[in-house]
Amino acid sequence: MTDITKLVLPEFAAGSVWLVGAGPGDPGLLSVLALHALERADAVVYDALVDPRILALARAGAKREDAGKRGGRPSPRQPDISARLIALARAGKRVLRLKGGDPMVFGRGGEEALALAEARVPFRVVPGITAGIGGLAYAGIPLTHRGINSAVTLVTGHDGGAAPDTRDWAAIAHGAPVLVLYMGLRHIGAIAARLIAAGRDPEEPAAIVSKATTAAQRVLTTTLGTAAADAEAARIEPPAIVVIGPVVALGPVLGWFAPR
Repeated sequence: MTDITKLVLPEFAAGSVWLVGAGPGDPGLLSVLALHALERADAVVYDALVDPRILALARAGAKREDAGKRGGRPSPRQPDISARLIALARAGKRVLRLKGGDPMVFGRGGEEALALAEARVPFRVVPGITAGIGGLAYAGIPLTHRGINSAVTLVTGHDGGAAPDTRDWAAIAHGAPVLVLYMGLRHIGAIAARLIAAGRDPEEPAAIVSKATTAAQRVLTTTLGTAAADAEAARIEPPAIVVIGPVVALGPVLGWFAPR
């Protein structure tokens, strides 16, 4: 058995901030560096999508601060979160900014890193497994597959909670055989209509993976044209990742994860 304590891991210095990806949910998908940070942090500022089992791994005595954004409810403003990270670091704390998925993939980690850099607060970025990779893997859907697709487009499915009207949907529709939508469940009907108007086939396979990698994971296999109605009928809940394209057909064959 490998003893990870034998690894030479970087010091988590007082007065610094680590921007860490917690992955899509399953605590087993944490990186060694993420676990290292949890064991040493003085303050953990975490997002809404971080699994409680991951938070339970934090060092005893570490201060936990909820900075999660939740649709339709009062949530911390991004500038306030960045200011809080800076304040904690300047107070001499080891600050762990814990984000679901990967902090640099639709996680606003870049904004927080820029704020830290401007304030001259030392920081480290620890990547995590993003839902568009890990969530699909747990659904048995490869992000890429030889002979099917060699390109993927990752798209955020909302603009600050509103329908994503600023996207060039014609370019997105023709940009890659496989599209992955983050935070797109609420607006999947509008998005599908735009993609179909731009030339995507309404009969194209699609899948919605809800609460990926957790015991509550559900996978709805559907089509682009019927995704919205099918999701409503099945009462699919967020957080969810949507994948559109021919790789969806592999899901029923390769699906290996049996949530309990």
